[in-house]
Amino acid sequence: MSLIEKYIKGIRFLLPSPFSIAIILTLFTLVLAFFWPTNISFETPSSSNKMEYILKSWYNGLWNVKGLAFAVQMMLMLLLGHVLAISKPIDNVINKLLLFCSNNARSTFIITFTTLIVSWFNWGLGLVFGAIFCEKIMNYAAKNSIGLNMGLIGACGYSGLMIWHGGISGSSLIKISEVGHLSDLAPGSVKNSVPQFIDFSLTVFSSMNIFVTVSLLIILPVSMYFFAKKSRLKVPERVFENKMEQKKNNLIGFEKFDHSKLTGILLGLLVLLFCCYLAITHAATKSLQFINPNYLNLFLLGLALFFHKSFYNFIKAIDNAIGGTAAILIQFPLYFGIMGIVTDMGIVSDFATYFQSISTPYTYPLYTFLSAGLVNFLVPSGGGQWYIQGPLIIQSTVEMGISLEKSIMAMAYGDQLTNMMQPFWALPLLGITGLKAKEILPYTLIMMVIGFLVFSAALLIF
Repeated sequence: MSLIEKYIKGIRFLLPSPFSIAIILTLFTLVLAFFWPTNISFETPSSSNKMEYILKSWYNGLWNVKGLAFAVQMMLMLLLGHVLAISKPIDNVINKLLLFCSNNARSTFIITFTTLIVSWFNWGLGLVFGAIFCEKIMNYAAKNSIGLNMGLIGACGYSGLMIWHGGISGSSLIKISEVGHLSDLAPGSVKNSVPQFIDFSLTVFSSMNIFVTVSLLIILPVSMYFFAKKSRLKVPERVFENKMEQKKNNLIGFEKFDHSKLTGILLGLLVLLFCCYLAITHAATKSLQFINPNYLNLFLLGLALFFHKSFYNFIKAIDNAIGGTAAILIQFPLYFGIMGIVTDMGIVSDFATYFQSISTPYTYPLYTFLSAGLVNFLVPSGGGQWYIQGPLIIQSTVEMGISLEKSIMAMAYGDQLTNMMQPFWALPLLGITGLKAKEILPYTLIMMVIGFLVFSAALLIF
């Protein structure tokens, strides 16, 4: 058994499904909170009152209205991104790019570069775009007898998870651009010390993140190109292509309205024009505050309607994509419950105090980066990770007087980094292409090493 196969077996043995992990983390947090020393005074010293307090904190966090709104926002972002990825215009773009994929090296460069670009715009779109592009490259290579390294091609289609959290759909970055979100998430001792919002000019479009983004857009495709030059090649077999069923026969009455190509185009265009109006009116004040989850989802909705043209095609695409949102729907409330416990019991404050004692303003972002990479194994969702790790980051940075936005970017980079070792988000790609995790993992680990160097350099330089 190779080292990679042993790693895959170890992951399967040690890490259960993400939902099971969320349940185990919840139970662990309940036990930890029960034995955690606290200054909170209860009505009586009996343990039953303490456990009752913990359970109420969990219950209040579980059904936190703003947290549930966040879960819906993330579900829509993934759903609409997936819907866009399976639209005809995106399919046409991929088919045109295929003409340049004349060998293994060119294919790896093109799929890596385009997947990174698309994932920076929307992670759901990038996730499915990369998978579909891999599938089409394999079929194109099979048809034209082109040798490929299929594992490397699959890894390149997954590369967007290395850049997404620093892009405009990054979960933590779009949430902190909402007015009041930081104070809602902050522990009580620092609620009044955090800004109302942090817009994209300080995160996504900061000089540090532009350096990181441009570096990844150059280094990753070029690195994969040179690895492809030295790869063992094999002409792949054809992969089954998923096609959405079209049904247009014997339409009557309002069925014709649902299938009309004008309906989606007109409504989508109106939505996109309204999004442009919002952008223009905010540009007059030189503010990027309008870029938040609601704006991005509205923009994605307009694009999806415009690209699919008819309401019928749009709804069929929704049916095709909806399954991918199930994990967010069921797991996020559990993360909110965990956050409720650790915040109310003072565990966040205690951890913040500890990290402050071992950190300096220079090293704290690096510790945040490394710890976020570890947390990502247990919470393979950027949004869920932000709700668990966010309060600790907010309190520590405020009390240490260091840059909150840089520390949040450090968490985003850590989340991105170990996506290359965490196979959870690769499942759609593996399902579409028929590849196995052990085939793509050697190359995603190389990407992780490159990412570690780029992210660490950025955090040290800026």
